[in-house]
Amino acid sequence: MRQSRSIPGVVFGTSAFFLWGLFPAFFGLLAFAGAGEVVAQRILWTLVLVLVVLAASGRLASLRDIGRRVWRLAALASAAIALNWGVYVYGVTSGHVVECALGYFINPLVTVAFGVVIFRERLTRAQWAALTIGATAVAVLTVDYGRPPIIALALACSFAIYGLVKKVIPLDALRGIAAEGLVAAPFALGFIIVLAVTGDSEFGSSAGHAALMMSTGPVTLVPLLLFAVAAQRVPLSTMGLLQYLTPALQMAWGVMVAHEPMAGSRWAGFALIWFALAIFTTDALLRARRGRRNPVTAAEPPASHV
Repeated sequence: MRQSRSIPGVVFGTSAFFLWGLFPAFFGLLAFAGAGEVVAQRILWTLVLVLVVLAASGRLASLRDIGRRVWRLAALASAAIALNWGVYVYGVTSGHVVECALGYFINPLVTVAFGVVIFRERLTRAQWAALTIGATAVAVLTVDYGRPPIIALALACSFAIYGLVKKVIPLDALRGIAAEGLVAAPFALGFIIVLAVTGDSEFGSSAGHAALMMSTGPVTLVPLLLFAVAAQRVPLSTMGLLQYLTPALQMAWGVMVAHEPMAGSRWAGFALIWFALAIFTTDALLRARRGRRNPVTAAEPPASHV
């Protein structure tokens, strides 16, 4: 029975990470607008769609049961993901797709580092080795870029913060997205109104532009729902492995389609990141296997992409 659930679960999970991997292709079409306007429109249209889904499933009234503490957590999550979206859209539309992919390769390592700093978690030798190699990779890439990989680090850190909040917030996927959207909606709507008043809005400049911005709602929500279904059917260790599909596809797009430069030193930096992730993932899988034999010591795999 478990195998019958896991096979479609893997399909759902692969579909979610595959769609996220295609984001450079979609958001590249929105280069006509600034990153701020794209994020604001994305917040509003995602909120509209998730509220429709909640209403259709008879769960809209459940939003009234959210307490103040949870709303504060939702506000923190909303700020983190809005920053993540803004940086990502800027990176894609400014020709830094490969650096965006780097951010999601680095993300699991940043999440582990946050666990040490914030929660005083103790790491295994393998995890320390992975973090050290990851830090070395960032140093190599800093030399290659002539600056720290700011876009990658901003994406990794903002999403790691988002993941930490989502770990403790007591809301399911749909209500969580709705709460985050409701918190951010006044700011997003205010920004859109300012752009409209000043004549800087691209939303109303053409029907095509409006349609693309409205489509950010389903583009955001569909892979999240696929991921939520997969997470209920597939072991976390499998989801941890599937997550690397997203940055791999994004990097392939940046190199093969956008033709972004990849000097030898840049490949060396990425190779170090992949080596660190191989150590980290192998260690997580081994500990998860031991955890299945001894549930008290079960460990979590890398955080997944959103």
